[in-house]
Parts: sequence; structure tokens; C-alpha cells
Amino acid sequence: MITDVATLEIIQTIIHYFLHLIFPVFIALIFFKKEWKKTYLILILTMLVDVDHLFADPIFDPNRCSIGFHFLHSYYAIAVYFLFLFHKNKTVKIIAIGLLFHMLTDYQDCLWNAYIQSID
Repeated sequence: MITDVATLEIIQTIIHYFLHLIFPVFIALIFFKKEWKKTYLILILTMLVDVDHLFADPIFDPNRCSIGFHFLHSYYAIAVYFLFLFHKNKTVKIIAIGLLFHMLTDYQDCLWNAYIQSID
């Protein structure tokens, strides 16, 4: 088990950005094979949800959990994103998948932060 904080923070960062930038390719290829490029672009564009970080002080805090802190990362917003899954429009569904996957990625970051703080 790795307990070196610096190493864990590096692993956390790699996983975080892999999930935000690379993993959506797999989502697009598996579930939207015929339109995977368009789907991947939409999934990446859902990262614009991070615009709400600009309203925080400080804008970036590596130890802050985004879930429940930023307004577009609130539980109410997540509930709306979930409801978008049931929309008739395919593009809206893809946006919902991107937003929910973004929230899941940010949540796993919260778990990493809690673990790292517990051993630090």
C-alpha cells in the first residue's frame, strides 16, 4: 500500500485527468460507435461545467471537494443532470452522461483527498 503523500497526489492527478480527458473516448466508442467523434466532443465540452470554479475564492483549491461546494456541482444540479438522461433528444442524453461522469470523476477526487488527508 502506498502511503507516501506526494506519490498519492501524483497518482490522483493522473487518474483525475485520465477520467476527464481519455475515458470519455471509451464511453463514446462503446455506447455511440457510429457517432463517437461527435459524442466525444460533447463529453469533453461538458467540462465547461467547471466555469463555476471561477466564482470560488480561491478559484482552485486542490484540497476542496467540488461536489456540494460549487453551484453547478451541487446535489440539486446533479439531480437535474440525472433527469436529463430521460430526455427524448439524444444530444441532451449525451450531455447528461458527460455531466454525470464529470461529477463522478470529481467525487472520486473527493475520496482521494479524504484518504490523503487521513494519512498526512
